[in-house]
Parts: sequence; structure tokens; C-alpha cells
Amino acid sequence: MNPFDTFLINPILNALVVFYTIFLSIGVPGALGISIIVLTVLIRLALWPLTSTQLKSTQKMAALKPHMDRIKDEHGHDKVRHQQEISKLYKEHGVNPLAGCLPLILQIPIFIALYQVLLRVVDLNNGDFLTRINSQLYSPALHLKELPSTNFLGLSLASKPSDWSSVGFLILLIPVITGALQFIQSKMLSPQTANTEAVIKKDSKKKAAEGEPRPKGREGVEDTMASMQSQMTLIMPLMIAFFSYGFPVGLSLYWNTFTVLGIIQQYKISGAGAMNKFLPEKWQKQN
Repeated sequence: MNPFDTFLINPILNALVVFYTIFLSIGVPGALGISIIVLTVLIRLALWPLTSTQLKSTQKMAALKPHMDRIKDEHGHDKVRHQQEISKLYKEHGVNPLAGCLPLILQIPIFIALYQVLLRVVDLNNGDFLTRINSQLYSPALHLKELPSTNFLGLSLASKPSDWSSVGFLILLIPVITGALQFIQSKMLSPQTANTEAVIKKDSKKKAAEGEPRPKGREGVEDTMASMQSQMTLIMPLMIAFFSYGFPVGLSLYWNTFTVLGIIQQYKISGAGAMNKFLPEKWQKQN
């Protein structure tokens, strides 16, 4: 038995079937869709502390960027001194650069497992669907006697937006919504431009007052980096929307639920980032 199946995929699949069985028994419409949402919410909440650590670490690292740029300008030619100054900066501000990477690494297997489970559940075209699913369930009481209904809010969770010509034009809203939510989250992860520029200008003025010239070409590098970041903010949502176009609706339901909760968590921890200017004044939060 594959350890990945044993410790991740099978437990998640069993949890999903438990929710489906409960909602089906009490007559909840769209039981499979509701089960996907509930399971996704619970997993997201379980990962909340890890994600919070990651977001807080990312926020601290972003705040230190102007200082790290200054250290690079001053000691970039001396790798040992450069590393010493960076370590000193981290220590002064209580930043652990690994704190942002480790939580993300720990989350990746869970994301993959959840994706695999949902992909299997909505793949009803497989002839041995019931046999395959039931063989992975822990108790005979959970065994499915018939194919689960995939109807949810007028759509089939097994349908793909790419089949819109036979399913209906409205299904194309799924990749549009998926891309839009991903764009909002990506913008929120970007720092507020005004705040970032203010820190950089303050740092530049300080160095100028000390008689230290600003390195040539630095403006061009910063412009290039800003341009790349802006492009990624657009490219990533477009990629996610493209994947959503070819994947079953059930996977998009999971992804969008996850993204909405990510937006809420991001807002609670560090505000709306670059999306702040689009919010009403009473909802704006300074990073």
C-alpha cells in the first residue's frame, strides 16, 4: 500500500464520505458539494496556524527588504560581511527566514491529497467507481450503494467548463470566478505601493545624507523586479483560470472555497495589501 494513500488520501476520502453520508441522510440538497465545502473549510482551519506563521513571516521579510537592499549595496562585494549583516538584521527584528518556508512545505502534501481525493470522487465515468471508492473506506457502513449525485446549484460537479457547448454557457462563469478570486488574493499578498515607496525613499535619503551614492542601475533593477511582480499577479490568476476551464467543477469548488478562506485570513493578519485602496475607508487596514 502506498504510504501517501494510507496516511493522507484514504483519511481525507473517508472524511468526505462521512460528511456526504450525513448530509444525504438528512436530505440536504447538493450533499456532495456541501461535503466538499465543509471538508475544505475544516482542512483550511486545521492549517490556519501554519498559514498564519507563513503570512506573518512573509510580512516581516517584506518590511525588511529596504534594509536588506542597503546591506547588499554596502557589503555585497564581501560575502562574509554581507551574511553577517543579514543575520544581525534578522536577529534584531526577530525574523526567521525558514518560518515562511516550512509551513508551506508541510501544507503541500495535504493540498495534493485533497486534490487527488476530489479528482477521484467526481470521476464518475470510471466503470469501477463504486468498487474503487468502497475499497478505500474503513467501514462497510460507509460503502456507497450507488453513484453519488453530483448536482450542485444547478451544475454537475463532474462537468468541465471546457464542455460548455453541451453543458451550457453559464458554466464558463466558473473559471472567471476562480481567476478573479485568485487575482484578489494575489493583489492582497502584494505590499501597498505607497508604503513600500515611502520606505525606499526614506532609506535613499538617509544614505544620501551620509554621502553614500546610490549604486548605478539600481533604479532599473527595482523597476524590473516591480514589473515582474506585477506580471506574476496577472499570470498566476490566468493560469488558475485556465486549469479551472479544463477541470471538473468539483475541483473549482474546492479551490474557490480554499481561496476565499485564504483571503479572509490574509485580511485578518496583514490587511488587504495592494487591494486596500479599493476597499471602503472603514475596512482599510495599514500593513
